[in-house]
Amino acid sequence: MRIMIVDDEDLARAVIREYLSSHTGTEIVAECTNGFDAVRSITEMKPDLVFLDIQMPKLNGFEVLDLLEERPKIIFVTAYDSYAVRAFEVNAVDYLLKPFSRDRFDAAMQRAAAGGDAGGLDRLVHETRRQGAPLERILVRDGTQVHVIPVGQIEHIDAQDDYVMIHAGGRKFIKLETLAELEGTLDPKRFVRIHRSHILNIEKLARLETYARDSRIAVCAGGAKLPVSRSGYEKLKEFL
Repeated sequence: MRIMIVDDEDLARAVIREYLSSHTGTEIVAECTNGFDAVRSITEMKPDLVFLDIQMPKLNGFEVLDLLEERPKIIFVTAYDSYAVRAFEVNAVDYLLKPFSRDRFDAAMQRAAAGGDAGGLDRLVHETRRQGAPLERILVRDGTQVHVIPVGQIEHIDAQDDYVMIHAGGRKFIKLETLAELEGTLDPKRFVRIHRSHILNIEKLARLETYARDSRIAVCAGGAKLPVSRSGYEKLKEFL
């Protein structure tokens, strides 16, 4: 089993190395101390299993997962002990809550060797993000580049089947995520679903125009014009 360790704490990585030394048939192929390096290394080396911390510099563990096109098995190694931990126990291959014992580590390795539930990670990421604070930034992978978009720069977001088109700072970014999934991670006091295909940053609304009976268009500060559904208008009225 080819294993990667991703944690910014030297001691945490050392503990995992020590505990792995008693597991035959395993090989540590890389260690990373931040999220950007983790994304690159996982993509290039394709490990079987990754021990992944959540709170790290540059990118957190959830953002790392969000940027991976192919995900290995994941064991979370974290001190994060609120809703996410309970979700991990049900959906992830496993989690290790720092500090953890050798017995607890061995149990996680047994679960990973047995197959685990790597397929539950997509659901886990979105459920956990919904339970946490609203996103402050959105990450978009473009080839080898990663664009970090502060949510305050976003004007509007459009549905594109299983993708979304993010309009921010005069540019467009495509991200593999549905509009409904992304909506659940945004601040509802700032972003409004004004139409089944459009989310609007209320701070970027220039004006509303009426073009037919009960039909309205939202004109953004950048000039874009978005249709507003009846339910979307009811939501907008709370801000106007």
